[in-house]
Amino acid sequence: MTVRLTDKPIDYHLVTESVRTPRAGAVVLFLGTVREFTDDQQTTALDYDAYPEMAITKMEELVAEAGEKWPILNAVIEHRVGHLELGEVCVAVAVSSPHRKEAFHAGQFLIDELKVRVPIWKKENWIDGQSEWVHPGEEESVRSNTPSS
Repeated sequence: MTVRLTDKPIDYHLVTESVRTPRAGAVVLFLGTVREFTDDQQTTALDYDAYPEMAITKMEELVAEAGEKWPILNAVIEHRVGHLELGEVCVAVAVSSPHRKEAFHAGQFLIDELKVRVPIWKKENWIDGQSEWVHPGEEESVRSNTPSS
């Protein structure tokens, strides 16, 4: 089981291969990518920031919790920090288990709970020069009227 924060591009092939094992009948990979539109706002880029020590600890807790709920053979969570352009991978979650149902459930749990519990913040930068920070666990984010750089 591996969790990482990185400022480098995520090698999702390596992430996938790192959870594969002959004991697994299922490997699930989720990739979160920078999309161009959020609702009616056109995004130009995202910036991610984190509290690294706490983020790693929380991600480790999530993997352990998923392992208590489902028969996970291996899991990886890797999240980018820094500036990301459209289409770049910001998070990868890979899970292997004996059967697909458990792998899908564990993978969905990991990405859903990561977005709620892990102190990683996302700043959406829009084409109109405005930006908005989205904080973990908050449904409403704080809009900033400062131009993005």
